[in-house]
Amino acid sequence: MRGVGGGRGGGGRGSNFHGNYTNPCLTMHQPWASLLVYGIKRIEGRSWPAPIRGRLWIHAASKVPDEATIKAMEDFYREIYALNGVNDLKFPEHYPVSRLIGCVEVVGCLEREELSGWELVPEGVRLEAQTDMCWLCEQPQKLLIPFEMRGYQGVYNLEKKIYEAAMRGLTPVECPFPVKFPIPDPRDRFSLKPGSIAVHYPRSKGAEVLKSSNLDAAIAGARAAATQFTKKNQTSQTTQSTSPNGVMTRQMTNRSIEEEETRTTNFDTQSTSDLTSDNERKPNQIMLEGSSSDVQPPCADSRPRSGAPSKIFAAALRGLKPP
Repeated sequence: MRGVGGGRGGGGRGSNFHGNYTNPCLTMHQPWASLLVYGIKRIEGRSWPAPIRGRLWIHAASKVPDEATIKAMEDFYREIYALNGVNDLKFPEHYPVSRLIGCVEVVGCLEREELSGWELVPEGVRLEAQTDMCWLCEQPQKLLIPFEMRGYQGVYNLEKKIYEAAMRGLTPVECPFPVKFPIPDPRDRFSLKPGSIAVHYPRSKGAEVLKSSNLDAAIAGARAAATQFTKKNQTSQTTQSTSPNGVMTRQMTNRSIEEEETRTTNFDTQSTSDLTSDNERKPNQIMLEGSSSDVQPPCADSRPRSGAPSKIFAAALRGLKPP
């Protein structure tokens, strides 16, 4: 788990959080963001462990989801909920973008293999284990009126005024199939962490979930939706970086990627520095969740900078004198 530095944002440091996160928030693409806040999605996937326990605010990025992506994810959740007898799943009527939309409680974090084999949780939840690290989420709450806000990469702290306004607008969500993850040690919020299942629940042998052809198709469709989004991001970024305009193009590319990440971060596929080709990508690296950047930010208040290091570097070069 990465270290975290001094955080910004409202409120005091709570006992629920690890490090200096105060009011942590995560920016996600739609439809994954709303599916999480509406309690349909129980697992938020990443390639890095959850750095916090407790409330995590969810911000929907600016990318408008296409109908095919929405349908693929809704079909996926219909099928996995049907395994647990829920056949009348109600999805959000709208998937707002560029908005803070609600929050969830992060109660633990497990590796994919651990969650997929954990017999104490329902079959449908186990099938949500499609990423290297699975953040376990409970108690979703949504904002009655989502309000506009800018997002950032990774986990970051909400500004105080945004946090205070959001707290006044929260309302609990009635989950279609509530799940309570058993925490090994209720006094230690980090007791449910990677490697804890074998120690605390040795009887979990990883029973195989029987899959129908419809379920297989739904899983494949959800994976394809995430993979297609990754390819689009790779293509646009590669085209920009290989433009023949030299240094200026490189600077413009960095800025455009940075600006896009501040608004549309976290699609839970690999990040721009961690992407692999389709031939190299393993099955458990094809993410179903909602992030476009899966890189661990260096500290709790990590914010993208708008080219300041480049300006300082350029100024330093101009001040150099030959020996």
